[in-house]
Amino acid sequence: MKILVVDDEMLARDELKYLLYRIKEVDIIDEADSLEEALEKLIESKPDLVFLDIQLSDDNGFEIADLLKKMKNPPAIVFATAYDQYALQAFEVDALDYILKPFDEERIVQAIKKFQKRKQHEIEEKQTVLASEVSNRMTKLALPIGESIVLINVKDIVFAGVLDGKVIVKTTCDTYMTHDTLAILEKKLAQVDFLRVHRSFIVNVNHISEIQPWFNSTYNLIMQEDSKVPVSRTYAKELKKLLRI
Repeated sequence: MKILVVDDEMLARDELKYLLYRIKEVDIIDEADSLEEALEKLIESKPDLVFLDIQLSDDNGFEIADLLKKMKNPPAIVFATAYDQYALQAFEVDALDYILKPFDEERIVQAIKKFQKRKQHEIEEKQTVLASEVSNRMTKLALPIGESIVLINVKDIVFAGVLDGKVIVKTTCDTYMTHDTLAILEKKLAQVDFLRVHRSFIVNVNHISEIQPWFNSTYNLIMQEDSKVPVSRTYAKELKKLLRI
């Protein structure tokens, strides 16, 4: 993790650097004492995280924060200052944290952990979007069956479910028993046409021909090839939302 410390007081920079270097996740620490030098270091080292003082002799930390917001991939900001009256303004510029001087080691550690948590969340979001994009382009499903892998047309899948303890995939013309779990199939079929309707069933909404009310706010789906799939109360709301009913 690369960090830039921006503060016009050398003793404050040294104290913060000492505490940061005690954290194993921190690899590189650079420093700056003015807006001009901070901008140079931002371009040169491209830090992941900036610890930023608010009062910088002739400059203001918020000027740097505003410039960071305009960057394509801006680093996260932690304001590290002796003034508590700017906390609200700091979070208006999407600051990760706001730490008061004199620095407390545990607060510094908390800020680093908060940064790591945010980065992990961003990575997971990107992976979800990528997986969704891949799924939306997918036309074939690779299904492990016995010693082989069978490719079936995704559009032909009517539903996937658990029957008698076995995971099956029902298509318009055949039924396959697979080694994949339903959770794995749900990820593989994570596209707009497929919906979890029961803890044991995922359906292709394009193959639903009728929705029959059952009891206690549950439903039965009649599929186009006459299969019947239950909808539990837990998933009924999502089904109605998707089908706009």
